[in-house]
Amino acid sequence: MKKILLFSTFVCFSLQASAAITPEEAARLGKDLTPVGAEKAGNGRDIPAWDGGMAQDTGHKPGSFHKDPYAKEQPLFRIDATNMAQHKDRLTNGQQELLQRFPDMYFNVYPTHRSASYPDYVYDGIKVNATRAELMKYGSGVKGATMSSPFPIPENGLEVLWNHTLRFRGHTISNSSEVSSVTSGGQRMDSLREYEYFFQYSVRDAEPSDLDNKIFFLKRKTLSPAQMAGAITLVHETLDQVRSPRKSWVYLPGQRRLRRTPDLAYDTADINTNSIRTVDQVDMFNGAPDYYDWELKGKKELYIPYNAYPVHQGNLKMDDILLDHHINPALLRYEAHRVWVVEARLRVGYSHRYATRRYYMDEDTWSIVYAEEYDEDGKLWELTEAHLINYYEVPLMYTTLEVTYDLKDGRYYAEGLDNERPATLDFSIRLDPRDFSPSAVRREAVR
Repeated sequence: MKKILLFSTFVCFSLQASAAITPEEAARLGKDLTPVGAEKAGNGRDIPAWDGGMAQDTGHKPGSFHKDPYAKEQPLFRIDATNMAQHKDRLTNGQQELLQRFPDMYFNVYPTHRSASYPDYVYDGIKVNATRAELMKYGSGVKGATMSSPFPIPENGLEVLWNHTLRFRGHTISNSSEVSSVTSGGQRMDSLREYEYFFQYSVRDAEPSDLDNKIFFLKRKTLSPAQMAGAITLVHETLDQVRSPRKSWVYLPGQRRLRRTPDLAYDTADINTNSIRTVDQVDMFNGAPDYYDWELKGKKELYIPYNAYPVHQGNLKMDDILLDHHINPALLRYEAHRVWVVEARLRVGYSHRYATRRYYMDEDTWSIVYAEEYDEDGKLWELTEAHLINYYEVPLMYTTLEVTYDLKDGRYYAEGLDNERPATLDFSIRLDPRDFSPSAVRREAVR
């Protein structure tokens, strides 16, 4: 039988596709493993057993901010540059670099709550995936799966990566939020964006044959500043990223036309990030994995951003959150959790500005919570943090704030700053794939 790997396994692209697990192995889900494949037991110290996670709150008003269920808790302790060595085993290289570079940076560590929870039909879908999901050749995609993470008992780094890429994020999403690029001198460039998603992969009762090689449809519109307002990015994200790469279009008001953008992938600079972030860093990692060899390093315990409700509140201003060199640490919450560790090394003959990348996936959600990027000399270049909360009206775990630190130049980029907006993520909006056709976007653009 396959076991949850606690040792290093090297996986490169080969002609062989991974095999689905047996029904006997899948029967562990909901028993010694949680329904998504995490270890149900705690560590006997500060990581508790998973007991079902946070219950659904049907009384939550869609589009409103989520009350902090742990608001009365106080930090257990604080980690900063002076005591970092005592906690080194539970800090990533990027976290340590952040503390060393900025003396006023610290991590408040709180009691751990394994709050991750999803609807029962998502758990059912994961169990079905477990016995029929397979990697495509070269790891370019996944077949035989729908709804959510396809490999709850993974064998290699690519399977863990696809668990993140295909994790359940609801069926539709609408929201508006600010993004900000902050220079090393503390100057800000803010932009307001509007997002709409339709997740084809998560359509209820769909079979793999119904997906039409689509994961999701995305429309991103810039609302401000004035010189950028009206720009629209349209993405059709594909399931087989190599055979049929994503389709993307960009509408620029000055050009007054929607044009295809075949280069919206890999290390193309992400729009409005001051080149701090590449396109494939959106959502921590996205797109085709073919530029890298992926190694599963195993599991470890870390202090990670979790239950980030303090920074997800409507009474905060951007000035409260964005400091000169980093996010305000007083608003951040860290907890001890187990994570999967995957390392990606650039393949011979391929070009990308990051030669090595390391990812840390929360075992209860498959979400990447830390991403570290290294240059060709092995020097740490960037650290990205994803601050998760349970959107308990669904329920599901998703990012409320994503922050990328450029550790070479002392800059950073933050996304998901919806605090000054009238609403946060709305998972109840009615959308249809037809809303994401190029013709529909053209009509919207000229209105």
